[in-house]
Amino acid sequence: MNFTDEQLMMLVVSYFWPFARIAAFVAVVPIFGARVIPARIRLLVAISLTMIIVPVLPPPPTGIDPFGLDGILTTAAQVMTGLAMGFAVKLIFSAIETGGHIMAQTMGLGFAQMNDPANGVTVPVVSQFYIIIATLLFLALNGHLVVIDVLAESFQMLPISMQGVSNDGLWVLILWSSWIFTGAVIISLPVVVALLLVNIAFGIMMRAAPQLNVFAVGFPLTLTFGFIFMLVSLPIFLPQFSSLIEHALMAVGNLVSAR
Repeated sequence: MNFTDEQLMMLVVSYFWPFARIAAFVAVVPIFGARVIPARIRLLVAISLTMIIVPVLPPPPTGIDPFGLDGILTTAAQVMTGLAMGFAVKLIFSAIETGGHIMAQTMGLGFAQMNDPANGVTVPVVSQFYIIIATLLFLALNGHLVVIDVLAESFQMLPISMQGVSNDGLWVLILWSSWIFTGAVIISLPVVVALLLVNIAFGIMMRAAPQLNVFAVGFPLTLTFGFIFMLVSLPIFLPQFSSLIEHALMAVGNLVSAR
């Protein structure tokens, strides 16, 4: 078999530009982009996904020199698109981490910190607890397969070109980032409201019996009630988490389809 230089260049380009978007996405998206996963494994996953997805993609753009300015801009556009899509999905876990932080502060466990191996930062133990649950639910709901499907569909909605995510798409990402706080409030609201009622009860007790040491009695009771309320609220965590995933996938779709 004989290949011309043009055919070889087209073959390389047809895999390189999709690989740039896929590798950027894998580097950021939850599960695949966790710091506990070695970079070689992430690279292998990106190469494997590229080999699977490229055969079903439309032909790459022609007339673009991959080593020229247009080729560099096209590569940068694919990297930025992959990073934006992965970041939109990652915000789900950021919202859960923030919600756990709110609950920890309310319970008095804000000082109990531990290292989060997935992100390489220190978070309260309550946040780590909810992140572990969210990760297991994400895998149980086949979220890792869904995000791969969304990644493959993005090449249909936003084909490879020098034009990456539009200004409207970036605005969609900015608006979606507000869900860090919205999702955190949704997740932590049952526990925070219940603990607020407990603190109000302690305030009434302090008012009725000033000699009562509310700090000595209140802290262990607040901590105990906090764990109880966390246990009681766990059944509603799944629908809340599923809602966050649905909103994230909608945000990704709007991100790549905005013009």
